[in-house]
Amino acid sequence: MPLAGKRIVVTRPRELAQGLAALIAQAGGEPLLFPTIEIRDVEDPAAARALLARLHEFDLAVFVSPSAVRKAFELAAGREWPARLRVAAVGSGTRRELESRGLLRVIAPTGRADSEGLLALPEMAEARRVVIFRGAGGREWLGEALAARGASVEYAECYRRERPTAAPVPAGRVDAFCVSSGEALRNLVALLGRERVAQAPVFVPHERVAAAARELGLREPVLAGPADAEMLAALVAYFRGAK
Repeated sequence: MPLAGKRIVVTRPRELAQGLAALIAQAGGEPLLFPTIEIRDVEDPAAARALLARLHEFDLAVFVSPSAVRKAFELAAGREWPARLRVAAVGSGTRRELESRGLLRVIAPTGRADSEGLLALPEMAEARRVVIFRGAGGREWLGEALAARGASVEYAECYRRERPTAAPVPAGRVDAFCVSSGEALRNLVALLGRERVAQAPVFVPHERVAAAARELGLREPVLAGPADAEMLAALVAYFRGAK
């Protein structure tokens, strides 16, 4: 039980937190679910539905998160996926969500699981008409990079991310925080205060989030990786080394 007695805050949206929470519990830790982002429906889904009706016009559909997959398929309401339309995922969790809906041969990075890692794949060089499924106001970098290569890019914003307004604050000692994005980290600090968050190590998926942690004046973040197994491995290695 390498995490025995460790109380670890998981900040992912509640519907995405169960996998990591289960792994922490299996390792003897106590997962404390404290979502710092809530996934909500877009206020007006008409634009996203209109793009879904035109899927046959694209040669590549990119999904930036598991939430993008879930919400896009909810809006699609049983619409058949075009056979020639390839799909790409930013990370392994998103890839699994697509595969669970019967979309196989997903283009996804196996190493660096972010937009930069996806863009580096040779299959992405072939994209000419691209639709990106994302949350409202999502990161523009991937679309801009594809456009710079000559691709035509459109966005289907199929969900919103919001900071919870009435989240129960974790009581007692916290031994670690697990965050999945810069937005989740900023919301965590806003909800708990920088002083409390700075008292425990923050485990992050990417260097970009690590940089955000340093800018916020937190303890040196622990770079883990975006997958549940990578986050667990980093937690186990950290606390074994701290003994």
